[in-house]
Amino acid sequence: MFELERSDVTNPDEVATAEKPDLPSLGLGQQITEDWVAHGRDWTKPGFRAVAIQRFGVWRMKLEPKLLRAPFSLLYRMLYRKIRNTYGIDLPYTVQLGRRVIIEHQNAIIIHGYSAIGDDSVIRQGVTLGNRYLDRPFEAPKLGKRVNVGAGAKILGNLTLGDGANVGANAVVLRDVPAGATAVGLPAKIINASSLDNAENR
Repeated sequence: MFELERSDVTNPDEVATAEKPDLPSLGLGQQITEDWVAHGRDWTKPGFRAVAIQRFGVWRMKLEPKLLRAPFSLLYRMLYRKIRNTYGIDLPYTVQLGRRVIIEHQNAIIIHGYSAIGDDSVIRQGVTLGNRYLDRPFEAPKLGKRVNVGAGAKILGNLTLGDGANVGANAVVLRDVPAGATAVGLPAKIINASSLDNAENR
């Protein structure tokens, strides 16, 4: 997807043979409206702005011929860099972004261009979805629906987080997390709900 892409190197407009993410059935305006509602109907939130620009980046790739697309691509590149440099949210258009994904806060959020994030998932500040090995630059995490990622978490490599999975703050996830499970620690380990409840009650 990206030429020499790494978790900390994402330049989505230097894509040579990018696979385009599946687009929702909603139009661009409907998608952005849905995202606005999911972000508390606050258009000033950096997370909403980052998601809206990502949606725009996906939408403009449908425009043909390329000559028609060119001014929209120029606008997208400007807005993408503005979001990245101002809010610290690196969310390329090549990410397969589900519906109503919430970026809760801002700063140091790095999303690899090959990543997938399912519907109704939540990403918080300091989160990285990236590759694990330098010689495998295109491997990236796939998050299911309703995945809850805590602040500072790092999810690295070709792994999958099942629907409803939870990732604790500052966890470093290096293996799959089953649906509904919680991963905490460095490196992250899977814990069940009863273990978590017992720890909180001590």
